[in-house]
Amino acid sequence: MTDTNTMLDLITQETARILAEKGEAALPVTADTAFLDGPLPFDSLDLATLIVALEGITGKDPFRAGFRQFNTAGELAALYAAA
Repeated sequence: MTDTNTMLDLITQETARILAEKGEAALPVTADTAFLDGPLPFDSLDLATLIVALEGITGKDPFRAGFRQFNTAGELAALYAAA
């Protein structure tokens, strides 16, 4: 099982990679950082890209049984840590 802090670090790294590919500067990501309608220049496609990347890296899919609501990086990290 991967802990939440490790997942948050991974989410931060992948978020920076996605932003760099868009030509955007990396921004700090904390557990309270919202993905949509927050400080990140993220849209729904970027969020989907992040989820696919996390599944590829971790081999986990916390959404296998259906979508689970999350808004922040910390909530997403907790879903992967529990998967």
